Amino acid sequence: MNILFLALGNYASINRRGIYLDLLRVFIKNGHEVYIVTSLEADSPDPFKLIKEPGSHLLKVKTGRITKTNIIEKGINTLLIEKRYIKAIEQHFSGVKFDLVLYPTPPITFLNVVQYIKGRDHAQAYLMLKDIFPQNAVDIGMMKKSGVKGVAYRYFRKKEKRLYAVSDHIGCMSQANVDYLLKHDPEIDPQKIEICPNSTEIEDKSVSGAVRDQIREKYGIPADKKVYIYGGNLGKPQGIPFLIKCLKEARDIEDAFFLIVGAGTEFGKIETYLNTSGQENARLMKRLPKEDYDAMVGACDVGMIFLDHRFTIPNFPSRLLSCMQAKLPVLAVTDPNTDVGKTVVDGGFGWWVESNDAQAFADTVRAINARDDFSEMKEREFAFLKEHYSVETTYAVIRDALGWEDGKTAEKTDREAVTVQ
Repeated sequence: MNILFLALGNYASINRRGIYLDLLRVFIKNGHEVYIVTSLEADSPDPFKLIKEPGSHLLKVKTGRITKTNIIEKGINTLLIEKRYIKAIEQHFSGVKFDLVLYPTPPITFLNVVQYIKGRDHAQAYLMLKDIFPQNAVDIGMMKKSGVKGVAYRYFRKKEKRLYAVSDHIGCMSQANVDYLLKHDPEIDPQKIEICPNSTEIEDKSVSGAVRDQIREKYGIPADKKVYIYGGNLGKPQGIPFLIKCLKEARDIEDAFFLIVGAGTEFGKIETYLNTSGQENARLMKRLPKEDYDAMVGACDVGMIFLDHRFTIPNFPSRLLSCMQAKLPVLAVTDPNTDVGKTVVDGGFGWWVESNDAQAFADTVRAINARDDFSEMKEREFAFLKEHYSVETTYAVIRDALGWEDGKTAEKTDREAVTVQ
């Protein structure tokens, strides 16, 4: 079968690590041909770049700036993504008949591309729902439902509903996401909604004591304290002001050290706080290359997840997977609508604190620090990862929903990709 995957992101090779590339390699392993259309850096001199590797064709399309720019430029370029993607597909993949178009949210602006491929090739459409937009923007005050500012909300809400309607299958990250969709979009046929979780290529990334000491020494991380790490995006969805409150509340816990690693719009707030407070048991670091970050995670003791308490939508951050691969018990500090906290608690490998109670955060850290041995939690965590969050499991969910049998590929006559000159 020929698979078209639509996304935004700086993908350089099918062999790089990431939740989508890991999954797409399973499609290739099972005899399918994968075609990826994604964005190209805004400052690239070329309008597109095509990277061919065994089983995959990666087409990068210049879209203009949609990150690290003003809201007007971002808005215009976001709205133009669909036209640019369709033009690129027509130009470079016109000789390929696709059996499946696979796409995650964000963004929701792939609607016309999906409709185009479905109409042209009679392909099935599978939405991997990773983000419920525009409601998430409303929750944290970035968008309003009424007044002049409500125009944008109504536009994107209409587009969201149309995307759900055109999708033959909708894979949600967790049961809470399924329940939310059924409640707030009752017009969707429940039969096409299922759990299709974030997943990864299973790899044990825990480290030995000696390696842990080396990594801690390399980055100046205390060797004699329990290290709590938060890594990833430092933006409004993570509730950074509350994270700072937690750091303040835990500043006197001498046997705990808090490591914050990442980038985002709220990075400066944490930086300013740490520079002015003189807090000694916390450090902020800029984003690291994935390989270096994964090694650092393995040298820590507890992974942290933060989500803004205002969320009414059930986020399920993929950064949980990096903690699980490193066998780090997880402290989830979130709103009550997500089930990520329930997952780590019921799975026996973590703790949950509601993200409006900094004192409860500090008390939980003290309780965690009183424990000497996490070995049983770590083994339960890794077993849970293998059972629920492997890319093979996610692939099987999608395959079964589509009614496919592995090893059966479409006829070559209709599926040959054109050669890009």
